[in-house]
This record gives sequence, C-alpha cells and structure tokens, in this order.
Amino acid sequence: MFDILSEKFSDAFKVIRGKHKISEDNIEEALSQVKTALLEADVNFKVVKNFVTAVKEKAIGEKVIAGVNPQEQFIKIVHDELASIMGSANTEPNLERKGTLPILVVGLNGQGKTTFSGKLSLHLRKKKKKSVLLVPADTYRPAAKDQLITLAKSMDVEWFDSDLSSSPKEIALSAMKYATDNKIDVAIIDTAGRLHVDEHLMNELRGVKEALNLFKPEVLMVADAMTGQEAVNVAKTFHDSIGLTGVVLSKMDSDARGGAALSIKYVSGVPIQYISTGEKMKDLELFHPDRLAGRILDMGDVLSLVEKAEEAIDEKEAEKMMKRLEKNKFTVDDFLNQMNMISKLGPLTSIMKMIPGMGGMLRDIGDLGPAESEMKKIKVIISSMTKEERDNYKILNDSRIKRIARGSGNPEVSIKDFITKFKQMEKMIGPMMQMMKGGMPDMSGMGMPGGVPGMGPQKGFRQTSSDASFKKKKNKGKGNWGGGYFSR
Repeated sequence: MFDILSEKFSDAFKVIRGKHKISEDNIEEALSQVKTALLEADVNFKVVKNFVTAVKEKAIGEKVIAGVNPQEQFIKIVHDELASIMGSANTEPNLERKGTLPILVVGLNGQGKTTFSGKLSLHLRKKKKKSVLLVPADTYRPAAKDQLITLAKSMDVEWFDSDLSSSPKEIALSAMKYATDNKIDVAIIDTAGRLHVDEHLMNELRGVKEALNLFKPEVLMVADAMTGQEAVNVAKTFHDSIGLTGVVLSKMDSDARGGAALSIKYVSGVPIQYISTGEKMKDLELFHPDRLAGRILDMGDVLSLVEKAEEAIDEKEAEKMMKRLEKNKFTVDDFLNQMNMISKLGPLTSIMKMIPGMGGMLRDIGDLGPAESEMKKIKVIISSMTKEERDNYKILNDSRIKRIARGSGNPEVSIKDFITKFKQMEKMIGPMMQMMKGGMPDMSGMGMPGGVPGMGPQKGFRQTSSDASFKKKKNKGKGNWGGGYFSR
C-alpha cells in the first residue's frame, strides 16, 4: 500500500533538491505535485486543501536549520503534517480499567469484522496478557458464529455460545454477565453488517450500545481500506448514528491508494486504532500516524521493525548464535535459523519498506518474489542435508551433493551454488563481528568494492548530502528524516 503515493511524493521533493533556501517560488511546484498525488490517492478534497495550505505556511515561515538542506527540512514539515491529519498518536482502548471491557465490532458486510475480532483477541491475549471472550452476535448469518468459534479454537481463546434466536442486545447482555462472573478482561462482540447503511441496522446497533452503556463500551468500526472515500463516508455515518470510539482499516496489505487512512480522522473525528496487514491472525498492528507517515515518505519505520523482531526472534537462540559468531563459527544451521527469523517478520518487501531509504531502492529493483523463492529453495536444500553436513559443509563431496540434489529436487549445480554463497558469507562473519564490537574491520582483499562479496554498488542506493556530515552531528540528538538529520 502507498507505493504509488510514495513515488509521487519522492518526485515532488526532487523539485527543491539543490535549492539553498525554502521560498514560495521553489515549493509551489512541489506542493502542486503533492496535491495531485493526494487527490489521486482518493484523499478527501478538504483534507488535501487544508494539508497543502498548512505545509505551505509552515515551510515558508520556517527558518532553515544550519547544516540541513531545504529539501530535507521540507520533507520533515510534510511528515509532521501528514501525521497530524491522521491523528498524531495511537489511541488504543483503555485496557487497564476495572471490570470487563466490552468491545463492540461494527461495520458493513464484507469488511472483515469477524476476522478482525479474531485478530484482536489474539493481540490482546498475547501482547497485552488479557483474558478474552469472543461473542458471536450476528443473528442474520449463522455461519459467522461457526467462523468465530473456529478462530477461537485455533487461538485457544474462549468463546460465548450465543443463542442466535435471541436479539443482539440480549446476546450482548448475556455475554457480559458471563464475562463479569468469570472475571474475563475483555468481551469482543462481533455484530451483524449490511450491504449498505440502513436505519434498521443503526437502530439495532444503537440498542446494543445503549444496553452496554453501564460497562462503557468501546465501539470499533471495521472499514475496507480499498474502498477509499466510501470508507470515510461510512465511518462518518456510523459515528453520527451510534458514536464510534475507533476505526480499524482492513486489507492494508492491498494495492489500495490510501485515501481512507489519510482522511478518516480528519473527516469523521474518529481515530484509527488498528490496521490489518495480512490474512494471518497475527497480521494486526497498532496504528501509529507518525510511523505511517514515515513509510509513505520513505523514512522507514524502524520502531515497528524492532517490535516485530522482538516478537519473532527467540532471544535465547539469538544469544547462542551471537556467541558462536564471536568465535567465528557460522554453520548452515545458523544460516537456516536466520532465514526462519526473517520469514517470521513478514514478506521481504514489507520488511524493507520499514528501513529508511529502501523504498526508492525497491522501486528500482522491482518484484522481490524471486528472492523469496530463492530463500524457499535454499531451505529445501538445507533440510535435505544431514546434521553432520549442516555443522560442517566442508565434508560435502560429489556423492553427498548428488544425494542432496535428489532429496531436494534441485540440480547439482544449485547445491554447488549454495555452497559457494555460504562460503562467501562465512568469510564475512569475522569483519562483521569486529564492526559490531566497535572496531574498523580490515575488509581489503575480499574481491569486491567495499569488501563485501557480491555486493558492489547497488542500483537504487542514493547517497545524500547529509551522509558525510552525520559523524559530526551524531551526538546532538538527531533523527533521520529523509536522509537528513534534524534536532528534536
């Protein structure tokens, strides 16, 4: 998501590259391109108009910080304003309150309410350490109850055996009595949807919410990010009718243009709390406006990447690996473990977008599908090796290579190619460990520019004017903004 928008923002910023100061003349063209990019991304017109006006006022009135070029400062202003229109900060439901918290999940049909209910239950149980009760309250679609129970069983989450002959209000009250009696922290109530907004739906949801008012419920509306402005209009209608406390954007991993994410908070007044980023139950993220703004502007999202790594990586296993690496021991098993850790973080494309500056490189490289396919092929090759061979690849002779080739379904040349690449990686371990310890490694004579085998100058890497000055500024509390460094 946001790939096209990111590219157009990048093109707009090029207009003021090389300028010595920010002025109305040299940002007019850039702002015109930004405005067009936002409108094409299906962002609400009023949001675009106010956004461009705010950026222009702040950019022209801003004094250029010493040592920072105008382009980088302009990017920071755009970043801050983007974050502001999306809500500035995450506003997750208050989970520390006393008693059972009811979370009413609402929305139209096909938006992903039931799937989100399952994802939220897993998020609350694993990350927040809360006990959860899943409550099916869709009395129009019996399959919704079966779907929710199936999800609950797969995640080891408790569910309420709703009587679908009762009204949604009666189901909600019965579920809350059960939850409070059993001291369950959160009750997630999955409600019915419609193909479109109608008065009967709103009256039904209003009745459920009013019945739960004693428990001060959270009301989250799930909206399909691919529907753009329609999602914004539906959110406003739901909020005006029943009062929402938050919005959830589903299908954020799609190629949608992103207008909903950039417009909902500004138009409806309701903050986005969560975004759904994939089909798996674990693919749910807290919505952080500043982080998303960073992704859009190719500044990356290192905080989210670190959080993903903390969840996915086995700390004890990583420590064992580091100790082996310090002794210059790097086995095929270690390499397999590293690939498995990377796989747990998600698709390569989404991981790389969280690294500052990698968005432009990805646009140049194109599809990373072949790289992911290569990783899968290597995993199959390694799984066809014996434990002895994985511990010491040097014992691999022609007969062993033939056996591995047959076992993995690959030609012998693929096995030999993997061994060659692994040898190159093994040579890099010593210099890399020296660098991590703070020394300057001697990487001369390793056969390629920069001393890294197979990694010469890469297409898509761009060195910015601030790179050279970073060392001078590194102790001044600087942050990476589009390649530049700004005081906070």
